[in-house]
Amino acid sequence: MFAVTSPWICGTLLSVSFVGFTCAGHKSITAESGQDVTLTCGAPNKNIIVVEWSRTDLQPDYVLLYRDDLFVPDNQHPSFKNRVDLQDRQMKDGDVSLILKDVTINDTGTYECRVFMRGANRRKRAHLKTKPITTISLNVSPGHTGGHTEDGGKEDGSVGLIVGLVVSAVFLLAVVGFLIYKTRKRQKQGSY
Repeated sequence: MFAVTSPWICGTLLSVSFVGFTCAGHKSITAESGQDVTLTCGAPNKNIIVVEWSRTDLQPDYVLLYRDDLFVPDNQHPSFKNRVDLQDRQMKDGDVSLILKDVTINDTGTYECRVFMRGANRRKRAHLKTKPITTISLNVSPGHTGGHTEDGGKEDGSVGLIVGLVVSAVFLLAVVGFLIYKTRKRQKQGSY
């Protein structure tokens, strides 16, 4: 058994762990033009009275606003009219996922999900100024993209994480193998 005592190897292991952790926190979806895509979002509470989906480059317009069991068309960006819906309008178990129908390349962007809970102070303006509870980068391609997830997209974040971990593991094995080789070579030289 080989004991890891080199500070360089320990640093490499920590770096690999950190890169894997930071990559896992970002959700990216790739979809094919013409598909319906579900952008998942779950709120921690069932007492939701407002759901807002926005795209960061379209402020102050939003993608979808659902307040007091009704869709609010005021300030909805025109490109999303009649193309968006909530996966579950009753928001059971806090599910406020967005269905985006017939996506096009123009739908590429960063989407944010915000909610407003019952019991908090009501705002006259519908647009919520809170931090998003979910952020999803959507990339829509014109051609075939390969395997798709159940929500119509391809999870690029998980593929990147897997590739990064495999490359890191191969690199780490090469370093460990080299160190074992050098240690055995020194041991053979010392025995002569």
